[in-house]
Amino acid sequence: MAERLRLLFCDHLSIARGKYLPASKIGDGSSRFCRSTFGVHYDKDLLDAPGAMMMAGLPDMEARYEGAQIRDGWERDTKVVIGDLYDDAGEPLGLCGRGALKRAVAAWQKKGLTPKVGIELECYAFMAADDGRLVSYDNPGGVVYGTGAFTDPLRFTDAIWEKADEMGFALECMTGEYDAPQFEFTLRFDEAVAAIDDIFLFRLMAREIALEHGIVLTFMPKPISEAGGSGMHVNFSFADDKGNNALANGETGGPENLNDLAKGCLAGLMHHHKGLAGLIAPIANSYQRLQPASLSGFWCNWGGDHRGVTARVSSEGGAKARLEHRMADAAANPYTAVAAVLQAARLGVDNGYELKPMETGDCFENTDTKIGTALDLKRAIADLEADNELGDAVGRLLVDNHIYMKRQEVKKTRDLEGDELRDFYIYFV
Repeated sequence: MAERLRLLFCDHLSIARGKYLPASKIGDGSSRFCRSTFGVHYDKDLLDAPGAMMMAGLPDMEARYEGAQIRDGWERDTKVVIGDLYDDAGEPLGLCGRGALKRAVAAWQKKGLTPKVGIELECYAFMAADDGRLVSYDNPGGVVYGTGAFTDPLRFTDAIWEKADEMGFALECMTGEYDAPQFEFTLRFDEAVAAIDDIFLFRLMAREIALEHGIVLTFMPKPISEAGGSGMHVNFSFADDKGNNALANGETGGPENLNDLAKGCLAGLMHHHKGLAGLIAPIANSYQRLQPASLSGFWCNWGGDHRGVTARVSSEGGAKARLEHRMADAAANPYTAVAAVLQAARLGVDNGYELKPMETGDCFENTDTKIGTALDLKRAIADLEADNELGDAVGRLLVDNHIYMKRQEVKKTRDLEGDELRDFYIYFV
């Protein structure tokens, strides 16, 4: 087959949309898509969502890409690139999550700081039974921190690692997670947009390679109701104009060594805790994961080396100093999710929010805080709508579109439970 280019963008539902283009398009270029894609739901329902222009002729938008960002793909004779979205007037499209992340980065860079991000992805593996039903991947020896054949008998994760190496993805870790058949992939810290480009492509690549092995790999937050959830933990720090880690307060980390920047970021994340959930835990199934005593980012709290808190301060200092936000799941558009975390943190710094004391409870039987996220998507979206400051910071059009689409999702999923709810999402997330 002749060489070709796969042009991709991440939509409002975190679905990878794109086109295959001929080899002549390898270089700086663009291609047009229907803007009303941003009014299409998981079930392909067409909705008049804000900005989608569904009732205004379904006009075009343009995906522009740079030749320097084209990379070898995982399919034979295919290169891959991620586009930025523009409207018909040639302005950046306000619905684009990648654009929202670039705005968040620019806001921090005005302070002389460049955000650095590292993502931990968790997922479950399923297979088709003889009758076509999806069943859990059979890895009876799967345990937390599991490796080897008992964790992955078909070794599909080896194929993912091999292709990740070929593509230049810097995998820091691959392991079995707490429940079987659950896995975790961690990619190395990088500047925010580059890091999330890698996450977006890695997640798609991993799912497509797994499918070649007969595995449906899903990053949805709670595909098995009786098992643990899957998150998308956002680790972040900032490089100053000399390349130093601006979160560091000496070579020792932990809550007792927080500088003013770290305190401001934590205060922002706490202040916007409830509003963040509607954006970064964005599907009905997210709220089966976001529950008390679930180590999931439910509680409005922060602490040190404590997996029960939402915002965790690394015990490492110096160049490795960082904050970890544990609420998000990979049903979220990763660009939007990281933009939201960075903007909430920035608002804490800019507005001087007071940082409440760190959590001292075990987060199973007791917590200092009594504030959590909403317990369902409907109320989480109401919390997001009420947080105008966060919505304006992330991007008004993007957030209004999100609120509209998620309210429709509440209606679509309210009578679904168990496998029906899982199957509404599993082939997309």
